[in-house]
Amino acid sequence: MAFGRRTRNRDSGSTSAEPEAPVAAAPKASELADEDGDELVGPFDIEDFDDPSVAELARLDLGSVLIPMPTAGQVQVELTENGVPSAVWIVTPNGRFTIAAYAAPKSAGLWREVAAELADSLRKDSAQVSIKDGPWGREVIGTASGVVRFIGVDGYRWMIRCVVNGPHETIDALTDEAREALADTVVRRGDTPLPVRTPLPVQLPEPMVEQLREAAAAQAQAQEQEQQSNPAARRGAGGSAMQQLRTSTSG
Repeated sequence: MAFGRRTRNRDSGSTSAEPEAPVAAAPKASELADEDGDELVGPFDIEDFDDPSVAELARLDLGSVLIPMPTAGQVQVELTENGVPSAVWIVTPNGRFTIAAYAAPKSAGLWREVAAELADSLRKDSAQVSIKDGPWGREVIGTASGVVRFIGVDGYRWMIRCVVNGPHETIDALTDEAREALADTVVRRGDTPLPVRTPLPVQLPEPMVEQLREAAAAQAQAQEQEQQSNPAARRGAGGSAMQQLRTSTSG
């Protein structure tokens, strides 16, 4: 399998698609090596692959990021009122996590700034905050009724932020699942100049888009029927600012 590390200067470790059952298995980070035989640790850049199509194998292709799915994982999509994806969560029995990429400088350091801001924001929300070292550096942990953990990685002109959200009882297992996925995630940055911190665009696979359309139509029909059966009900009372789609990825 052709997989080569590019010779450009990378300030951190270079940094893995269908929600349906994939035909071929994606190469794991532990199975990849550079020309010297050294093990490569992700997240990866799409340009690290001699054949970019290899990066698409068994990963959920969201345009700017390609994410490997954990066993029994599901996809949960949050949409804005305009129907634009605002977040794509990977849901497991232990909780959920999301991996998103942002425009960044060529040099590392953006995550350090973002981590400090996240910690301040959590403190303002009265959460108990701690900073711990992880595989890619500092991680921000906020504890309240549940636990949220922010993991960041500086790449070449991109930064990844992984948000892990779950109950106290399963947060450690969920963090392990998120780290495993993050270690095999691939970033497709593109050449378009973008201001620093701009979220890289998310594009849903067409089958998922079609399912969202069907879910939205079904919701609208249910609301209409409810209003017809109860004319006194306030119009739009059963509506939602976002729609969520869960697509099984097992089997």
